[in-house]
Amino acid sequence: MVQNVKQQRDLFDSERNFRLLVEGVADYALYMLDPTGIITSWNIGGERIKGYAPHEIVGQHFSRFYTETDRANGRPSRALRIAREQGRYEEEGWRVRKDGTFFWASVVIDPIYEDGHLIGFAKITRDISERREAELKLEQVQKQLAEAQKLDALGQLTGGVAHDFNNLLMIISGSLHSIKRNAGDDPKLQRAIAAIENATRRGAALTSQLLSFARRQSVNPEAIDVGERIEAIRQVLDTGVGSAVRLAFDVARDCWPVIIDLGEFETALVNLVINARDAMPNGGTVTIAAQNRTLHEGSNPGDFVAISVSDTGLGIAPDILSKIFDPFFTTKPVGKGTGLGLSQVHGFAHQAGGTILVDSELGKGTRVTILLPRQQAGLPVKNEETLDLGGSGTVLLVEDNPDVASVSRNLLEQLGFSVRRVADADAALREIERNQIDLVFSDIVMPGRLDGLGLARRLREIRPDLPVLLVTGYSDAAADVRGDFPILRKPYEIHQLSKAIATLRR
Repeated sequence: MVQNVKQQRDLFDSERNFRLLVEGVADYALYMLDPTGIITSWNIGGERIKGYAPHEIVGQHFSRFYTETDRANGRPSRALRIAREQGRYEEEGWRVRKDGTFFWASVVIDPIYEDGHLIGFAKITRDISERREAELKLEQVQKQLAEAQKLDALGQLTGGVAHDFNNLLMIISGSLHSIKRNAGDDPKLQRAIAAIENATRRGAALTSQLLSFARRQSVNPEAIDVGERIEAIRQVLDTGVGSAVRLAFDVARDCWPVIIDLGEFETALVNLVINARDAMPNGGTVTIAAQNRTLHEGSNPGDFVAISVSDTGLGIAPDILSKIFDPFFTTKPVGKGTGLGLSQVHGFAHQAGGTILVDSELGKGTRVTILLPRQQAGLPVKNEETLDLGGSGTVLLVEDNPDVASVSRNLLEQLGFSVRRVADADAALREIERNQIDLVFSDIVMPGRLDGLGLARRLREIRPDLPVLLVTGYSDAAADVRGDFPILRKPYEIHQLSKAIATLRR
């Protein structure tokens, strides 16, 4: 008898201690359900996580913790059925607190049997919202890293291809200029020449877009007023959108100046407007806006000028939004686009030290925003002047490709210059020591211990009075110039070469 009393007391103490343990756990909601899902017990963790006091929730059905959508889909009853049939139910999902707010929960439901009969369920719920948020942020960072690595790999590939292709275009373009001078009036020959010229320009435009995407485009940065430049090409933009699309402007008058390559900026703006137009097959409105914006958070805080192009068109599906900057990716029909427009915009924005943002909703339209850093100091706003396109004196041509060198020599001689040619920087330095040179015209990519940029910097030290004009189809080194030396892009035509030299010698 005494033994039985002791066993009952021990059992009572054990049950009491277990109940106190369960009721005292604050980080987990631990409670019991009857076989139908009615809550029969509650602990302090349930009150802390879900907001209900014991008297408010005991006797209620546990489905009230689920969202309306989950209740309508029968999720609570399915959870009990799976726990009963499979011995356990586990999931993560949204749950609802007493105040109506949501949290991300880890849920475990175990069936409880007595003498082989189901008497209820033990349910454990944990609030893992912070962990989920951290996982989502990590996933986003990993996604951005993978995207950056993919774009960098594509950039290296396209940059290398564009470099070689631009040299070929330079040979075609330069040789064509000589052919034109001696072509006479044969209409068939003139048409053929015009077709080759058109194809060469298109090829040059494509490689320029590829290089902008790759961020390997040589740039000639200058300080510009964004509002003035948008106004300057307003007519071009208006003509480009056609009669079915209305072009609207919302440009602040006090936009800060930015230091960018003017040609790349105008090309980017045209590309965005054309894309917006094509997203509205039935017409609509394209709005070009610009205003100052200061970012206090993120990876690149500071002062920016935000230039956005918005449309009221079809919008971009979420599953392809991450692909729109990939070169050659397009949703347009065959023959309606190269797939390089947004690639060029992406490359321009990042090469200028800024970034690009895209907001889109299906059926409501898209807004693409370029953020360009504010000019802090340095370059004055550039004014165009009428240039003297004549030439005289001796030019040292530094070019390792014989075919390109032959074309460049021919163009320089047509401008009136005497030309000496060497194949590398060391030979150029020796030639400058021996002979009178009035101007150095050097490719950037060259073999040897110095490339063209290294040669230019060396000449600045020993001959600061000697003008240097650099030329490239693509070069990683060109990204370091940032206005130190003028750069002419291959393929160039004779008037572009003449203008670049005249600007240099002023």
